[in-house]
Amino acid sequence: MARALTIGATSLLLAASSGIAAASAQTGPAQTAEPPGFASGADVQAQLRQMLAAMKSDQGFMWRPLVRDGATVAAIEIWKKPGRPAVHPAEAEYAIVLEGAGTLVSGGTMADSKASNANLVEGSRIEGGTTRLLGPGDVILIPAGVPHWFGITGDRLVLLGIKLPGAK
Repeated sequence: MARALTIGATSLLLAASSGIAAASAQTGPAQTAEPPGFASGADVQAQLRQMLAAMKSDQGFMWRPLVRDGATVAAIEIWKKPGRPAVHPAEAEYAIVLEGAGTLVSGGTMADSKASNANLVEGSRIEGGTTRLLGPGDVILIPAGVPHWFGITGDRLVLLGIKLPGAK
């Protein structure tokens, strides 16, 4: 009787494991597919070319999502002219310089603050901030509530930017 139970249990284990192997073989290709929220280097360059072609000659800024995971978006930002100093009260801003050169002024106090919407306060200038030169490969993390401004050196400054909701 014990031998019959052992043989039966072994048979069940073999059947279950072969079923698992078959299921794994069926789902294998799906696991190698690109995950949602992925963009290759070629995708980044293609989107950048499309954005540059779409920008009007007098347009100073363009933003377009590249990848998304729910509410979190990584977007390409093209700056051809400086914007206004800004604060994102409830969002940190993380960015990587993809190309071009510029200046980041962050910290200090923003003068003439005016809320544009719940996620953006703009001003006329930053007083007492820290100035940093920016170039390809530089990484930026601006905490929520910190004033910041991007200046442009040359033709443009291209960033891969991400807002991090709720971060402080």
